[in-house]
Formats: sequence, structure tokens, C-alpha cells
Amino acid sequence: MKKILVTGADGFIGSHLVEKLVTKGYPVKAFVYYNSFNSWGWLDKINKDILNEVEIIPGDIRDFEIVKNAVSDCQLVFNLAALIGIPYSYLAPSSYVDTNINGALNVLQAAKNKNIKVIQTSTSEVYGSPLKLPIKETHRLYAQSPYAASKIGADQMALSFYNSFNLPVSILRPFNTYGPRQSLRAVIPTIFTQVLNPKIKKIKLGNIYTTRDFNYIDDTVDGFISTINNNKIIGKTINLGNSYDISIKKVVELIGKITKIKKEIDSDKKRIRPKKSEVDRLCASNELAKKILNWKPKYVGQKGFEEGLKLTLNWFKNETSTDKSENYTL
Repeated sequence: MKKILVTGADGFIGSHLVEKLVTKGYPVKAFVYYNSFNSWGWLDKINKDILNEVEIIPGDIRDFEIVKNAVSDCQLVFNLAALIGIPYSYLAPSSYVDTNINGALNVLQAAKNKNIKVIQTSTSEVYGSPLKLPIKETHRLYAQSPYAASKIGADQMALSFYNSFNLPVSILRPFNTYGPRQSLRAVIPTIFTQVLNPKIKKIKLGNIYTTRDFNYIDDTVDGFISTINNNKIIGKTINLGNSYDISIKKVVELIGKITKIKKEIDSDKKRIRPKKSEVDRLCASNELAKKILNWKPKYVGQKGFEEGLKLTLNWFKNETSTDKSENYTL
């Protein structure tokens, strides 16, 4: 069996995906961002017996030659390599174009040489504030941040290779994934770390009235796994979402309930997006994923969300220092 390449394997979703692929018996290559610290990101934290089964490739998704070499002996590429984080995209939009669009282009060009299947990872942010709920894959694309624009560009580049060159490409569009190993810049980790830090008396957050559709990491990874050997998805875009949305204010209340620590919320102007850039609500239609991928989330609705939060809490208690949490923005 040829290998499966996971780009962005050092990240949150990527590291979990690598783990799950290995445990299911797939041969895996992990493309990680090269750095001078000899760090493989979150892969450094996974079980060493699993990691020993993985071929690690340090590199840069923006470098075509190394991407071409990494892809060459693979049957499938999960492209998760991307700059994330909406606030930083306001400051460095060109970096998002270079990594998210040109990086995806490199993967597609490399895959095109040998007609290798590509799963391009999208984001629910590409929909912007919805015109209709739940959000179907046919909803208009509307960039309200440079990050969203770069992901729309990458998605469209992927579809162009399907239409122009018949490359077997699919787009998976996970809604807000959460769980162990997530960056402290994401909303759930920043709430947890501030709640757990006894030095912090008030939780600093931005807009607490927006709603999001949260997926526990295991559900998102299962969605990726379900695309393997599935040719019905070629040329299609598929949402991975819970079809249940909850406000950030309510998330704080649930975390307070789970931790038994209640703190007031302090609205921090630095964490609030520009008015026209805020996505008011995200709630996925997951009917296509159920139909084509035979996928549905296990952590469903508020009950499932609370179960996922408890698992996430256990990880943060063990792994994350809370001293830095107040420095992070949404």
C-alpha cells in the first residue's frame, strides 16, 4: 500500500489525524514545518510507538521541490498545512496568501504529476455570516477576513485542478474543531486557561454573542478518515459539522459548570474583530457528509459538547501552563 501524506501534521488536527491513521494500519508520511528547534510540533507529544511508524518530512509547504518529493510515492494527500488565526491575518495578509493559496497550489501541482488524490482542508469561515441556516455547501462564499479569503482561494484552486485536469480532489470543510492540543489562540483553550488560572479574576474575551458549531477533534478526524477509498467525494465539497451552534457566552457558562469555577467576563476591545469582519453565526448542515461519507458526529448537541469539553479539560489540566493565557487573543 502506498503512503498517505499529511501536511500540517505538526498542528492540532494534523497530529490527531496522523495518530488515527497509524492505529488503523495506514502507512503515513508527516510533513512538518521545518524550524531550527528540531521540533515536530504536537507530534512530539504523541505516543512514541506510534511516532516510530511515521516518516517525518521537515520542510515548507511554500517550497515546491520538497513538496513534490514528499508527494511522489503517496496514494493520497491530506492537505492541512495552513496559517490559521484570524487576528494575525489582519496584520500579515500576504503570508496567508503565500502559505494557504500558494502552498495548496504546490500540493496540487505535485499531485497532478501522478494523479494523486488530494483532500483539501477548508474552514467554515469561508461562508461568512450566513444568509440561511443551517449552512449547506452551496451557500455563497464571502470573505470577511484575509484568512477566509486565503482559504476560499485555496478551495477554488483545488476545484480548478479537478475541473481543468481531472485531478481527484475533494474539499473537507470542518466547522470549529476543539479538543486536546488546540492552540491557545482559539476560543475554547483561551477560556479554559483563563478559568483555570487563579491569578486571573476576569476572563478577557471579544464578542461573546456570536455562535459557533463546535466539533470535538475525534469527530473531525473520523470525517477525514472516511474519505479514504471513497470515490463518491471526488470534485465535491463536504461540511463536517455538528448542526448545533452555541454562543461564546454559553460556552463560558458550560466551562464554569464543568470546572466549578465561575468568573466574570471582561470585554477586551483588542479581541473584537472589526465590525464588518465578524461572522455572526455558524451552524452546519451535515446531511451531505452523512450521505456520502456515512459520517455523523458522536459528540452531538449540548450533551455531546459537554462531554468533549470534559475531555479537553482533562488534557489542559495536565499539559497546559495557565500563566500565559492572558496574552492570547481570539
